[in-house]
Amino acid sequence: MKIDLAYGRTGITVDLPADRTTIVEPRFVPGLPDEADALREALRNPISAPPLTQWLRGDDAVGISICDITRPMPSARVLPVLLAEIEQVVPRDRISIFNGTGTHRANTEDEMRRMVGDHVFENYRIVTHDARDTASLIAVGHTTSGNEVLLNAGFVACTAKILTGFIEPHFFAGFSGGPKMVMPALAGLQTIMRNHGARNIGDPRATWGITHGNPIWEEIRDSALLMPRAFNLNVTLNKTHAITAVFAGDLMASHKAGCAFVHDTAMQAVPRPFDVVLTTNSGYPLDLNVYQAIKGISAAARVCRDGGTIIAAAECWDGIPDHGQYRQLLEEGATPDAILARITEPDFQMPDQWQAQIQALIQRRCDVHLHSSLPDEIVRRTHLTPCPDIEATVRDLLDRAGPDATLCVLPQGPQTIPYLSG
Repeated sequence: MKIDLAYGRTGITVDLPADRTTIVEPRFVPGLPDEADALREALRNPISAPPLTQWLRGDDAVGISICDITRPMPSARVLPVLLAEIEQVVPRDRISIFNGTGTHRANTEDEMRRMVGDHVFENYRIVTHDARDTASLIAVGHTTSGNEVLLNAGFVACTAKILTGFIEPHFFAGFSGGPKMVMPALAGLQTIMRNHGARNIGDPRATWGITHGNPIWEEIRDSALLMPRAFNLNVTLNKTHAITAVFAGDLMASHKAGCAFVHDTAMQAVPRPFDVVLTTNSGYPLDLNVYQAIKGISAAARVCRDGGTIIAAAECWDGIPDHGQYRQLLEEGATPDAILARITEPDFQMPDQWQAQIQALIQRRCDVHLHSSLPDEIVRRTHLTPCPDIEATVRDLLDRAGPDATLCVLPQGPQTIPYLSG
């Protein structure tokens, strides 16, 4: 059977044995017939909040948080509608757009233009957040668990804050969107490090689809609630990146509604684990590097048997990458156990340790192969096995696992989160 995999900008098609293959995809929801109209309707009739034009004041300084290049958020389609509503009340020179990079690298000018569109890029003030620039941060309080919250000072100074993003399941924060567009998107490195520390990452509740009771999400929520006057605008997307629903209004109420919608469409039950799981990282831009590809691998790990194999198809055109110490942790650790031993040492802290920790925990249980555009020697440095030919690798793995071996395919990667029905 031929299956289209989300890979890079163009995708790839593989031919796999139909009698052994189970395909797991999100329930398809068609794109909205008129995205702009749906966005305006959500802003004018929001959830548990007054219409945006009534919520705003004429003397407000408006700060808009947006996703960076690592997310498929269609900001170029959302921002023009949002800005037109804002400018009915607040003049353009009092509006700033904050690129929520978290700990990721800054985006290039070309990337930023593609993210927001030429008109927005050329006519609005855009600030790229830098979590490592301590001079640009300000302390705003503490979470219930005691984490000091350092945020972008320019964003904090805005009297009206609008959080834009898209909601999908997240591998340790439960769901994306909503409060994540404050922390980690616009937080300081130390705040993110404490939130993403080894103890929190290792908590069994820090996983796909769980918010309340998840120590990572609860700190994210607490951080966002330290911001007075925050208005939320979230969308959901299908595999073509068309907007399928819009959730706007009160931060927590609108995000909760969006998470329920995504849980219903993206979380899919399977009866038993598989010998081999083939996943993607949802294609461009999510599969830009190995660091991001761990999300797709994590989704696959949920339904891969102990001792089974995961094959991840992720283009990784941006490499490993270099915005933290993920590469260093992997190259200095001889085995997954050695990496975990180092990360869980008392007082150990290193940027990007969370991604290395999750990868190592998965590789304790499963072999992981990577089909990418990277040279084989680069792939091996990350403890992954190069997979130049997906079809041949699948056939070989199934043959070795025996006549009853089974294959699961996640063509859209972490936009589908499988789980064992038991």
